[in-house]
Amino acid sequence: MIDDQQFERIVLTMPFLSNADQGFVKEFQRSAFLAHIPAGHDVFLEGDRVEAIALLISGGVRVYKIGETGREITLYRFGNGSSCILTANAILSQNTFPAIATVEQDAEAVMIPAEVFRSWVKKYDLWRDFVFDLLSQRLSTVMAIVDEVVFQRMDRRVATLLIKRGQDANPIRITHQEIASELGSSREVVSRLLEDFMSEGSIQSVRGVIEILDFELLKSRSAM
Repeated sequence: MIDDQQFERIVLTMPFLSNADQGFVKEFQRSAFLAHIPAGHDVFLEGDRVEAIALLISGGVRVYKIGETGREITLYRFGNGSSCILTANAILSQNTFPAIATVEQDAEAVMIPAEVFRSWVKKYDLWRDFVFDLLSQRLSTVMAIVDEVVFQRMDRRVATLLIKRGQDANPIRITHQEIASELGSSREVVSRLLEDFMSEGSIQSVRGVIEILDFELLKSRSAM
């Protein structure tokens, strides 16, 4: 159950709730509950039944697939004020979860039971619009990943990832295996490409840390 003070805090990360009528607010407070989920915890594994959906107030979750060869590829991440479209889809279709969802940063989430989630989609325009907007946004993200995997060269994808991470923090604390898992490649391929980047002078790499030395040079590799 969500009290008034907790609801006000939730609205800060989910502004659409500020437009909810009192009937929905009361039902939301009665049916939802807060949960703290530590980093490293698997929210769902592939094949799990989905009993509730998590709307994050803080923290971050990575959703990914593992292939038969053991390689991983990140489908998307979600954080504050957002949720997982695969969870929403599993609830609406009443199927099992088709990937793995793991908490990367300690998370606090509003949990909505599956039956309640389905009933709100039918009953409340506000909630249905939120769910469909979420599906639309995440579908665009997944389609972009499909485009990258199928049509873009791996050196371009590695360079793009490094540029994106480097804009937030440089040096970047990331291993060759983590890059491979993110992009659905092998560590050997990633290591070879990073060696190429080092030889041309765009980066410097030591164990678990990559420093971008020349952003413009690396950007030229991402645009090839």
